[in-house]
Amino acid sequence: MCRQVSRILIIDDDKVARAVLRQRLEQEAYDVVEADSGSTGLELFQMLCPDLVLVDAVMPTMDGFECCRRLQTLPGGQHIPVLMITSLEDETSVKRAFAAGAADFVTKPVQWAILLQRVRRMIWQAHLYQQLEAANQALLKLANLDGLTQIANRRHFDQHLEQEWRRLMRWSKTGPQGPSHRSLSLILCDIDYFKAYNDHYGHQAGDECLQRVAHILQRTIQRPADLASRYGGEEFAITLPETPLSGALQIAHCIRAAIHAERLPHHYSSVADHITLSFGIASLIPQANQGPEDLIASADQRLYRAKQQGRDRICADLTVISEAGH
Repeated sequence: MCRQVSRILIIDDDKVARAVLRQRLEQEAYDVVEADSGSTGLELFQMLCPDLVLVDAVMPTMDGFECCRRLQTLPGGQHIPVLMITSLEDETSVKRAFAAGAADFVTKPVQWAILLQRVRRMIWQAHLYQQLEAANQALLKLANLDGLTQIANRRHFDQHLEQEWRRLMRWSKTGPQGPSHRSLSLILCDIDYFKAYNDHYGHQAGDECLQRVAHILQRTIQRPADLASRYGGEEFAITLPETPLSGALQIAHCIRAAIHAERLPHHYSSVADHITLSFGIASLIPQANQGPEDLIASADQRLYRAKQQGRDRICADLTVISEAGH
C-alpha cells in the first residue's frame, strides 16, 4: 500500500536544529523522522524507506558526505534523493556533496522558502521516477509473458537460454567442475493430438487446456533459475540450468504424472481418453564450439522420436525411450 504522506528522514547531530526542521516540515504535512548520527540514519533509512533524506554535512564520527555515500549503497538508496544542509559554501564542499550522491544542497542559515521549494520538487521528482520504474517493470513483464498462458513467452525463453548458456560456459572455466553444476538441460514437450482437441472441443476449450498445462509446468519447477515457457502453439519448453540429464528426466516424469492426475478429457486422442504430453530432453555442458541452438535441436529431435514411438512418453536418448506407467 502506498503512503499518502511523504516521509522525510533528518540526519543531524544538533538536537535544536533537528527540532526546528521537524516543526517546519510537519507544518507542511510531512511525516518526519529524526536521526542524531550518520549510523542511526543509515539504520532508519533501511527500516523506513523515506521519500527524502535531509543530512547535515558537518557531524562527528560520520560526516554528511560519508553518510550520503553509504546511503547510495543501500537497497533503493540510489533512487531516494538526498538534500544536504551545510554551512560550507566553498566550491570544494559543493563538489564533495554532489560527488557523494546528494541531489541538491542548501546552506545555513536555512532560508525556509528555498528549502521547502526544493523539498517539494525533489519528492515530486522521486515519485515520478518511481512511477516510471513501475510502468517500465510492468511493460517488461508484459513483453516477457505469453498473453494466454501467463508463463514466459518465446522471446523470454530465447533470452534466458542464451544467458544461461553463456553463464555456464564461463563457469565451466572458473567454477565447480562437476558436470551437474555445468550442465544445461532442456525439456521440450508437446500436447498430443491437440489439433483434434481444438477441432472437437472448440478453440475456447483449447485455450483453457493450454492454460491448465502451463499451470502444471509452472508449479512443477522449483528453482528461480528454472523457466517454463510457451515455445509455440501447443509446445512448451522447460529450461533447467545446472541440471544433469537425470535431474531433467525426473522433472519430466513429475510433469507427466501431474498431467495424468489432472485427467483433462480428450476423447479424440489415439493415446488415452485424457490429455497427454510427449517429451524430448537434452542436456549439454556449454562449450565455445556449440550454441543454445544445438541444445534445442537435440531436444527437438528427441521429442520427434517420442512422437514416433507412440506419444505420451519421455525420450531422453535417441535410442532409449523412458515411459512411466499410467
